Amino acid sequence: MKLYETVFSFIAGHDRGWAFTSSDLIKKFTRQEADSTLSYLLKKKKIRRICRGMYDYPKYSDFLGQELSPDIDQVARAFARKFNWRIEISGDSALNVLGLSTQIEGKYIYLCDGVDRVYDINGTTLRFKKTALKNIGFKHNESSFIVQALKTLGKERITPEVIRKIRKQVKPDRRKIILADTQSSTVWIYETIKQICREG
Repeated sequence: MKLYETVFSFIAGHDRGWAFTSSDLIKKFTRQEADSTLSYLLKKKKIRRICRGMYDYPKYSDFLGQELSPDIDQVARAFARKFNWRIEISGDSALNVLGLSTQIEGKYIYLCDGVDRVYDINGTTLRFKKTALKNIGFKHNESSFIVQALKTLGKERITPEVIRKIRKQVKPDRRKIILADTQSSTVWIYETIKQICREG
């Protein structure tokens, strides 16, 4: 198999929407192999450059007949891997992702144990804010999103409508996984998550 086919197979194996840097490739390939293959795949439009040093394997909408915008969470996690940061989405941004905020889309904040940085991702602002991370420990992204969103809303603002909206965002096959992952959460948060992830 040709080198570019091997590299592309590795990229495609992460599914569409995956964002990555050359750092993700040099664990399996040499720097020269990674750089030359990325240039080739860009020319062939197999992958997309979304900012300096950052690429993705774009999702495509048959309905719209075009590639979709980069997945900001995937991009944030690619930066975290590159810089060896731990990250967690901020509460306000979690609300935005889950459709619970009236905040205008276009700005996402992630808390990190690295340094303050801001990136422009095709017109969307991605900011990393250095802070002490207290809630890191969840194995799954969905868990962090839900817990951060609920904490930001506060117990008094949790309504059946809020629960319904979050529930719609959670795939049925992920519910048991999230329940198991969030058991150490504050009691009222975990009780809310149980309602979100209930069977039926």
